[in-house]
Amino acid sequence: MSNTDRWATARSPRFVDRASEAFARLLAAAPAAGPPLLFGLRLWAAVCLTLYVVFWLELDSPFWAGTTAAIVCQPSLGASLRKASFRVIGTLIGAVAIVLLTVSFPQSRVGFLLGLAIWGALCGLVASILKNFASYAAALAGYTAALVAIDQLGATGGAHGDVLLLAINRGTEICIGIVCAGVVLAGTDFGHARRRVAATFGRITAAVSSGFCRTFAVRGPELLRLRLERRELIRNVATLGPAIDEAIGESTELRYRTRALQAAVDGLFSALAGWRTVANHLEHASDQNQHDIDEVAARLPGELRAISPAANPIALCQICRTAARELFVMRCTSPSEQLMADHSAKAMTGLAAAFDGLALLTNPRGPAPRSRAARLRVPDWLPSVVNAVRILLTLVAIELFWVWTAWPNGALAIAFAAITIILLAPIQDEAAAAAQTFLYGCALAVVLAAIIGFAVLPKMDTFVGFALALGAVLVPIGALSAQPWNGQLFTITAINFIPMLAPENLETYDTSRFYNSSVAIFVGVLFAVVAFRLIPPPSPALRTRRLLALTLRDLRRLITHQKLVGRSEWQNRIFGRLAAMPPQAELVQGAQLAAALSVGSEAIILRRIADCVGLGAQTREAFAALAGGDSQLAIARLTSVDRALAAIPGRQPGARARLRARGSILAITDALAQYADYFDGEQAR
Repeated sequence: MSNTDRWATARSPRFVDRASEAFARLLAAAPAAGPPLLFGLRLWAAVCLTLYVVFWLELDSPFWAGTTAAIVCQPSLGASLRKASFRVIGTLIGAVAIVLLTVSFPQSRVGFLLGLAIWGALCGLVASILKNFASYAAALAGYTAALVAIDQLGATGGAHGDVLLLAINRGTEICIGIVCAGVVLAGTDFGHARRRVAATFGRITAAVSSGFCRTFAVRGPELLRLRLERRELIRNVATLGPAIDEAIGESTELRYRTRALQAAVDGLFSALAGWRTVANHLEHASDQNQHDIDEVAARLPGELRAISPAANPIALCQICRTAARELFVMRCTSPSEQLMADHSAKAMTGLAAAFDGLALLTNPRGPAPRSRAARLRVPDWLPSVVNAVRILLTLVAIELFWVWTAWPNGALAIAFAAITIILLAPIQDEAAAAAQTFLYGCALAVVLAAIIGFAVLPKMDTFVGFALALGAVLVPIGALSAQPWNGQLFTITAINFIPMLAPENLETYDTSRFYNSSVAIFVGVLFAVVAFRLIPPPSPALRTRRLLALTLRDLRRLITHQKLVGRSEWQNRIFGRLAAMPPQAELVQGAQLAAALSVGSEAIILRRIADCVGLGAQTREAFAALAGGDSQLAIARLTSVDRALAAIPGRQPGARARLRARGSILAITDALAQYADYFDGEQAR
């Protein structure tokens, strides 16, 4: 046997095995690589279609349309369509604003530049108050004005030229990018956001339902484990907003029922608050009566103890409403039983609203529940004000730098400073890192644009060749942006690649213009990076402390009649603060906020009933002690009110209301005993 034959006999099986293993790993990785690669292809197709249309229409700045298409494209269809619709709104507002600003300061350079900075700050303020894609629309209105302004500003500031025509042209380019990207995305992705958010919402609702039911059947360490589970669920509910907004972008039916979805999220918070009150009472009450516990537990629907994934949410909604009615009219014999019945009814009502929202997500064509218009919630003004001040100072600083240096490309630097500082402001503590990533993405985009612009495009004579050259960058960059590893970096690279390349109908390969524009973009982003470092957003710990302090301040005003607030308004306010809790907040801090929610709600009930039975003065004394930060004295005085209520003969009218008031006292004292350090805190005084 020759050496070759001997080598083939010995090595071939091992080589074949290794090749088979490599091929198997490749096949296993193919499904995971498919969606990112498809997104890269969609991004490329959207940008190319947009540029083809604007080239055919011979618009002045085609690259802004291509940039818009890249911005609108998101790895999920719902996010893309939702972003596109809000981008149209923001573009129109920004275009109108710059026209009005130019008309107001036709010959005043200082007035025009200061007005541009103030407009950007106002838009940043609104963007920080609003959520999700509505926030994006407000941010877009701010930097759209800057994008229109860069074509009408002179070398050192001041408006000139036909601003109305410029605004129309820029608005047209942006709208073409939105429409083309929407056509490509809608034609290649049927969307799964609604199913994803329905699955997540269903899991959370099932966890709340089963956890609440288990509370009546466990004791000791198991109750402590349920407490940790409940606190984690509060955090999970607070993160549902962006996913719901993405689902709304996919479904036209959901778009007109946003208030119902918000009511479903509020229902989960309400159910968690009711669960917290019942569990807290069972943990700390010394006079537990097993008969009372069993009486309340017997009225809880058995279907909620282990919800099947195939369960009908409409049927579960009706079951919860029926259970809530039964619990509310239940004949109780003790304050402890009344507390458990009332808060179990509250939990059932909240779960009914949650199942109503789940039914809407699984069947958006069903009947729309009646509800009021959505209310704007501002949990804390400080982060928004800090963002507005940062934006104002940044834009004023770069405008002064431009005027002082008389830099020909300074207007472009202002535009990108506005884009970075306004767009990233709402993400709070992640903004500084995101701005730095934006800078790195711009640097990578410069390199790629230089390679394509000066080494590849001069050899291309047709649009097909031009499109293939773009695809060599956009397809892999788009695929990488859809991956979890450094996705933000590659997203920024894809967005900035088009303005860096600046394609035109008649291509000119001017290296000096290219590098001047690149430097201007880089300087504008650098100003934003420095601004985030010099004026950082409030830290998550500070924001959490402020939310707790503001809630405690509002609670003290509520119980001392300094500010008359209804129960619904109080709950809406605290629901907004629960949703605004940073993910980095400790679980116990979310529980403290939920405890304040319960104390305020029960105080409103107790005050109304106490005034009716002639115990208003004693109740106000107890609330004054609580407002003064002395929970022990408040507990003692509330206990005195409880004894006075118990002393009223049962044959007198209003026995049910008095028992309900005693249940409210029990819920308040339980919360004060568990979180005395919070309710006695100095931060709200």
